[in-house]
Amino acid sequence: MSAVHANVRSCADTQGRDFRATRLERVFADCFSSRWRTVLSGGADEPHYQPAADDHETHLLHYRSDFFASALHEVAHWCIAGERRLQRVDFGYWYAPEGRDTAQQRDFEAVEVKPQALEWLFSLACGYRFCVSVDNPGAAGGEYDSAPFRRQVLSQARSWQRGGMPPRAQVFFAALAREFGTGLKTDELELSLAGLAG
Repeated sequence: MSAVHANVRSCADTQGRDFRATRLERVFADCFSSRWRTVLSGGADEPHYQPAADDHETHLLHYRSDFFASALHEVAHWCIAGERRLQRVDFGYWYAPEGRDTAQQRDFEAVEVKPQALEWLFSLACGYRFCVSVDNPGAAGGEYDSAPFRRQVLSQARSWQRGGMPPRAQVFFAALAREFGTGLKTDELELSLAGLAG
């Protein structure tokens, strides 16, 4: 896997409501399959984006296993990706496994702020618990302070709340709020560090 992907957040996958990732596949298809020729699909060992080989094929956005959080995270990456990144495997990102040094961790977090902020907003639209992930709890050989990263995610989410999300993200957020019955609108959200479980 070459893209940047946060670990699946197990704390988000233990709730009693009906959070089947197949619901997200259906919402995604309703929003994007025709115009964007992209399919969201679970069952992968690792998340992965595969652009179509030509104009007659479909782009594939794979999320891990049947994990709801993984599906939301991959859709967040897809919603942020520009036209050039949508033509590259895994959006052209890199991935370094756990055990990154401090500089590698900072690089990882710089790429992850926007998708995790967007994933948080999507989670809220679903009524689903979001857990921020630094994907590297043992960074630099000790306890890792994720507070600066959480503050960056909060700042980005608030920025999108004030100025609007990327267009595809706004479409998906609204569709999730309808599908999961929350009826939320971004300007009604109360965003705080307390909402970012770690």
